[in-house]
Amino acid sequence: MTVADRDGVRIITVNRPDKLNALNAATLDALDSAFAEAISAASVRAIVLTGAGPKAFVAGADIAEMNTLTPVQGRDFSLRGQRMMRRVEKSPKPVVAMVNGFALGGGLELAMCCHLRIAADTARVGQPEINLGLIPGFGGTQRLLRLAGRAATLELCLLGAPIDAARARELGIVNRVVPAAELEAQTMAIAQQLANAAPLALRGTLDCINVGGECGIEEGLEYEAAQFGLMFSTEDMREGTSAFLERRKPAFTGA
Repeated sequence: MTVADRDGVRIITVNRPDKLNALNAATLDALDSAFAEAISAASVRAIVLTGAGPKAFVAGADIAEMNTLTPVQGRDFSLRGQRMMRRVEKSPKPVVAMVNGFALGGGLELAMCCHLRIAADTARVGQPEINLGLIPGFGGTQRLLRLAGRAATLELCLLGAPIDAARARELGIVNRVVPAAELEAQTMAIAQQLANAAPLALRGTLDCINVGGECGIEEGLEYEAAQFGLMFSTEDMREGTSAFLERRKPAFTGA
């Protein structure tokens, strides 16, 4: 795992290129720690997640490690990955997946728990676990269902064939597809835009969407109204509205 900071953006890179950045237990734990640190760091306003090397974002879970697991160990491994990815999904700071290559199995599951996904036009994604006699175990059946719908989820999980980035964009699995040579620049531009935005408003928006995706509309609307009201207690709201009225760029501080 490598970590770098750039103008308020924390870049977390899964660094096992010889294994196509496959997720083993140690990598899951390292990711969990890296995200916990990024979330708690006052200087970090947005997070970018990617994989090392030109071939893979994350090509999946580590099959060599899984091959020896007992049923109980398999369940524990699943829960370990789910807990880490739930931390990412519930991050109060926006997380952008920079999908630079294969995002298969656990790799697609990792990308899907991020808030935005920017993919190179050469990337391929999928849930091929069926070909190993397995099912997705890090939330793939649930997040894919919510992103792409029942028909696409059944196709990807039952047939196990990867799809290209353009098809993933059509299904709503990734937000944008860009030329591979421009992936880093375009992803960092989006991350910088997020880092410059009002932190408390970002957090409120993420909270509302997370709550709304897991409850009925009446409860979601009530939560949204409460969060909207809270924004009026922030200095950032005063700064943002004043800057608009004064026709200048706002300077948000997170207060």
